Amino acid sequence: MPHYAALDVSNEETAIHVVDETGATVWRGKRASDPEVLATALRRHAPELVRVGLETGPLTPWLYHSCKALGLRSSAWTRVMPEPRQLCNATRPDARDAETLAQLVRTGWYREARVKSCAAHAVRHLVGARAQLMGVSIDLSNQIRSTLQTFGLMAGKGMGRTFEARVHDLIEARPAVAAIVEPLLAAWRAVRTQIGILDRRLITLAKSDATCRLLMTCPGVGVIVATSYAAAIEAPEHFRHSRSVGAYLGLTPVRHQSGQADHSGGISRRGYRLMRTYLFEAAASLLVRVRQDSALKAWGRDLAQRMGFMLISAEKCPWVSTEK
Repeated sequence: MPHYAALDVSNEETAIHVVDETGATVWRGKRASDPEVLATALRRHAPELVRVGLETGPLTPWLYHSCKALGLRSSAWTRVMPEPRQLCNATRPDARDAETLAQLVRTGWYREARVKSCAAHAVRHLVGARAQLMGVSIDLSNQIRSTLQTFGLMAGKGMGRTFEARVHDLIEARPAVAAIVEPLLAAWRAVRTQIGILDRRLITLAKSDATCRLLMTCPGVGVIVATSYAAAIEAPEHFRHSRSVGAYLGLTPVRHQSGQADHSGGISRRGYRLMRTYLFEAAASLLVRVRQDSALKAWGRDLAQRMGFMLISAEKCPWVSTEK
């Protein structure tokens, strides 16, 4: 008799529930959140396994790919019914949740979500780590500038090595100020060194990827935008229409319908927030920094004239700063 199983995952333990084609419980229990342990339990208690439902969470990519490598059919999913839109259990495994998931997997009342490859997740986290370090770097430089201003010292608008040299000149004859600023400057320098290491890794990835090289032929698109976009989309064949990509990245308007009201609002802002930020940065770069005219720039310029153009400054969004 066909078996259907569901895993409700937490960091330490995973609740497992197995049902047959009639919905009757075959076995339920808890095992350590380890792919081999889970695979062993499923092989033992669900010998005729048809499908496994794996709830979306931080451990999903690892468990999904590991279980598939061990020969289990598994699919990760999020939205399974209109309400609630998402099922999640971030604190502990719950046997009742696992039972509900198993029944949904059996009846087919769920929507399967694609799980990106480990390589795509690695690029995404690499870009995220760089963005995090960029924010730390800007916070440190702002703290240094604020400290110097308290004592009447102005670091000016320079960045990078110019900024560092200027700070050294200002604190050279002020030992009391130097005792405060030098540790901050050392931390700022160390963070920027690590940013440089991540930048070189991303450049290497972009050079070796044909999709990234193609994306970078578009004016305004650099290494960061290209690698982020390629990792976010990964497999274009999973999108039925090109407009679905905008919805996937949270760039399509939200529609509000209630009674006689029917109007469009702002963008949904669902999905990968950092990717939307980088796309905005690329569009702003095309319209403001790229001097060469093109059909794409003309289209964007006309759109900005009709709808208005707002350039988010580095102070409001420090994670997109291009400080060098």
